[in-house]
Amino acid sequence: MKITEKFNLEGKNAVVTGGAQGIGLNYAMAVAGAGAGVAIADLNIGKARETAERIAREFGVKTMAIEVDVTVPEQVERMCREMAEEMGRIDIAFCNAGISINVPAEEMTYEQWRKVIDINLTGVFLTATAAGRYMIRQGGGSIINTASMSGHIVNIPQPQVGYNASKAGVIMLTKSLAVEWADKNVRVNSISPGYIMTDLTKGNELIPRWEELSPYGRMGKPEELQGIALYLASDASSFTTGADFVVDGAYTCV
Repeated sequence: MKITEKFNLEGKNAVVTGGAQGIGLNYAMAVAGAGAGVAIADLNIGKARETAERIAREFGVKTMAIEVDVTVPEQVERMCREMAEEMGRIDIAFCNAGISINVPAEEMTYEQWRKVIDINLTGVFLTATAAGRYMIRQGGGSIINTASMSGHIVNIPQPQVGYNASKAGVIMLTKSLAVEWADKNVRVNSISPGYIMTDLTKGNELIPRWEELSPYGRMGKPEELQGIALYLASDASSFTTGADFVVDGAYTCV
């Protein structure tokens, strides 16, 4: 088998939460480019439909859009059920939806803390376990969770205690699920991006400071996460599980 054949995803289907834009969009494009069908799951159903239609046009794969709030178990279960009914299988799940609320810890309200933890950590748990149940019945699959370099370090100058704690939790959740499901042929890994220039970060007044602290001297591009996303989604990573991949331009090395 040629090495390139291991990255072929024809006949497989992926779901991407928070997939309508930014990092999630680039995950979706990576697997669609390798032949996978894609379900774009997002709270913004209008944007999700636009993204699904765009991917279908550009890559010629089957797509669908699903409205979902990843903090609501019933909605996550419905997302997986609708995808399985429409596309037949759930082979790949990118648990990617997330937010950050940057306020000093002494000023952070309980409601703000809960919102970050509920979306970033509980949402990943709900999505991973819902998709995982389908994968276990199918005989295998790959789950990729979006963590962050902030799960490894306390990056400055912005205060983001909830975000940091949630992403550290995602990394340990990933490891725990990987061990539990190793004998079920369901692989679970995480990607920890550094500062990535997306529509959500463009124009942030802290960008010059972030770039100053980076050995690369710049923000990452969303498409620079596509290689690791495709690797983890494909059979090329068949012996890779429980791992966290930091893609940060060496930011956490200094």
